[in-house]
Amino acid sequence: MLILLTFSQNNVELFTSRDVDTVLKKIDNSHNIWLRCIHFRDRTGTAKIIKHFGLNSSRVNMIFNHSPLGIDEDVEDCLFDSYEILTPKIKNHEFEVARGNIVLGDNFIITFEITELKALNILVNNLQKRTLDIEKWRIDYVFYLIFKEILNNYHTVFEYISRKLDDLEDEVLDNFGDESTYQKIATMRQSSRSGRRNFQSIKSLMAIMDGEDFQWLSQPVKELFNQELVNHVDKLWQEYQALRAWMSELMEIQRDNIASKTGERINRLTILSTIFLPITFISGFYGMNFKYMPELDQPLAYPAAVCVMVLIVIGSIFYAKKQRWL
Repeated sequence: MLILLTFSQNNVELFTSRDVDTVLKKIDNSHNIWLRCIHFRDRTGTAKIIKHFGLNSSRVNMIFNHSPLGIDEDVEDCLFDSYEILTPKIKNHEFEVARGNIVLGDNFIITFEITELKALNILVNNLQKRTLDIEKWRIDYVFYLIFKEILNNYHTVFEYISRKLDDLEDEVLDNFGDESTYQKIATMRQSSRSGRRNFQSIKSLMAIMDGEDFQWLSQPVKELFNQELVNHVDKLWQEYQALRAWMSELMEIQRDNIASKTGERINRLTILSTIFLPITFISGFYGMNFKYMPELDQPLAYPAAVCVMVLIVIGSIFYAKKQRWL
């Protein structure tokens, strides 16, 4: 799916199509545009888009070969950012990771969204509802808004994590949880690692955009990044670290709980083995095939041996309960 947003005179025109050539014909190079390529894995079509905007052909390989996360500084035809973002769409306690690329040029933005970003859908709706003087701000202001929505997305993700950890904490502290509880926490912690990489990528962008040779962001937009998003990223990073620490603590407690339950089971099995050990000895003793065993000639020998065995079992169980071993 291709979605073209054209910004002109405080208006946003939206055009949607699946055909690359049709969309490229609609592009007016005199206007600022944002082209969203959603679930678009047509290599030939991608090459046409890259060529239309005068970008280096190597960008096609970078898009399809999942280039390393962060800003690419090797080729200076555009600002090329590969992202990996946690999204609120959650399956089986795992977060869906949205991957893709953002390309910023002089008067255009292209987003190649392998997984559709709900945050960008929200941004598009907001852009259609409000007046945006894009001629004044340039297209890099939309680039700033994209990153702002990405960060706002994490508030929803972290709120969900907090709710789930509250429920899991009750299970862990009440010692109701089992190995599946531990696995839920471990899976949640593992799947949230993409958030760390995403924050590091955004911090990397903010670190390099103040360079003198960094031409892709205007000074007003740089100031917006520094004034608003820097603090936003720092607060979210601290919250992320706190949630990760919370997960680690719950994993440690649950690991101790599992070890304690395992120890109790082994203890009970040991006690049961100890209880039946005398019985095994008696049955083995009378199982020997010797001719002269005087007890074998006694009529009450067998009932007496059984009674002795029963008394040993009852006495051992009573003693174990009195010592609180069972």
